[in-house]
Formats: sequence, structure tokens, C-alpha cells
Amino acid sequence: MGNITKSKSLWSHAWSSLTADRMALISMVIIGTYTLIAVLGGLDLIASDWAKEVGPSYAAPSWDNLLGTDIFGRSVVAKVIKGTEIAMSIGLFTAIVSTVIGVFLGSIAGYYGGKVDEVIVWFYTTFASIPGIMKLVAISFILGKGLFAIYLALGLSNWVHLCRLVRGEVIRHKDREYVQAATAIGGGNFRKLFKHILPNVFHIVIIQFSLQFQTAIKSEVILSYLGLGAQSVPSWGTMINDSKLELARDVWWQLSAATAAMLIVVLAFNILGDALRDALDPKLKGK
Repeated sequence: MGNITKSKSLWSHAWSSLTADRMALISMVIIGTYTLIAVLGGLDLIASDWAKEVGPSYAAPSWDNLLGTDIFGRSVVAKVIKGTEIAMSIGLFTAIVSTVIGVFLGSIAGYYGGKVDEVIVWFYTTFASIPGIMKLVAISFILGKGLFAIYLALGLSNWVHLCRLVRGEVIRHKDREYVQAATAIGGGNFRKLFKHILPNVFHIVIIQFSLQFQTAIKSEVILSYLGLGAQSVPSWGTMINDSKLELARDVWWQLSAATAAMLIVVLAFNILGDALRDALDPKLKGK
């Protein structure tokens, strides 16, 4: 009971800290706005006609086209909105996949120890020794081009750090009094691990989830820039790639729009991640 009360106190204190942090609140509003845009775009309620010609080729920003047009006369605003849909969906899917893998392997390694721990540590140490961009490119080439390949490539490449953190926290918690009490009343391994230990290390999972989200967005932009990402729909990476030749013609608006859209959401996730770390990590709060 005391452990549950302490856990509730930690979460309530964390929420109070977040709501008292103005930058964290602004970041949550920005992320919420991006999420809303992505959902509306996914439902084709906005920017569904992004491929439609709305003006002359390379029209500069104006009241008719706020961010100008591209080489085919398509609205850059609509392309940024579709790019937001791609970026947020990839961030969410990647964060979920990498979190599931990292939490599962890390918790199993930390709880059981012995040979299980040795095999998992060997596996993620070997996996981590391969440069990240090489893993992404290799997996993308194997799976082929397109969004599905990007989803899996990023999800399968970003779980190692979380696995290490969860493993260390599970090792630290598994011999504590509340786990021994659960053992004394007949609790099985599954119950002790997933009902008692993991809820007490879940703050680390939340912090890493937010960080993996923005990492996935940046990685998608890099892969799309290299031609391995989105193919039939615009993404921020393909927009930046298209801008290579546009700059020679003094066409700067597509590059600026895609870069600004990525900068704002990545900065918001970074600020929110720092705020979550300060609010949720007991070691930073002296608990």
C-alpha cells in the first residue's frame, strides 16, 4: 500500500511540475497541434488535394499561397501538412515498436539474469556497435522503399538505449522489499515483473518515448532525403531534397517551410522530454 501511495504521489507531483512549467505547456500545445493536423490530414479533412495545381510554377509566398508553390504549382502549405501527417505517424509507430522491444528485452534480462541476461546483453551490445545510419539504410534496402519499410527500420533500430535503462532499473528493483513481499504471498514471476516492478520504472519509459518520437522524425527526414522514405506522398525530407536545385533559382520557400516545421516539433519534443525527465526521474528529485 505504501508503494502504491508513493507511486501516486510521484505521478501527481510530476503533473503539477509539468503544468507549472510554461515551456513544457507550450511544447505540449505545439505537439497537440501537430497531432491534430496529422489526424485531420490522415482523415483527408485537410490538404487532401495537395497534388492539385493552385498557381504558377515557383510562385513566391503571397496572400493566395502563403508559403508559395513548387515546380508543379502545388501548394507548399498543403505539402507541409501532409509531411506533418507522415512525420507524426512515423514518430508514433517507431516509438511504440522500439518501446515494446526495449521494455520486453530489458525487463527479461534484468529480472532473470544469468544466461538470459548474458545473451540479451551480448545481442544489444553487438547491435549497438553498428552505426545507426548503416542499420537504417540496410534495413530499408532489405524491406524496400516506402513508409512501411521506414516504420520497421526505425522501430527495429532505436530500442537499445531503452533496453539498457530498463534492465538496470529492473536489477535495482527486483530485490526490494515490495517484490519480496509479493514473493511471500505467492506471486509468480510474471506478476512480480509486470505488476510490481515495471510500474515503478515506467517513468523512464515515458521519458524515452518522447525522445524516440523526435529521433524518429529526424531519421525519417534523413532517409527521405536519401530517397529511401516516402515515395508517393510529400514528406519534409523529400521537400528538402527537392529544394537542392531550387536554391539555385532563388526559390527558398519550400526548404524554409519544411525545415521550420521539423525544427518546431523537434524542439518541442526536446523541451518536453527534459521537462518529463525533471518531473518523473526520482534521482533528480532526491527521492
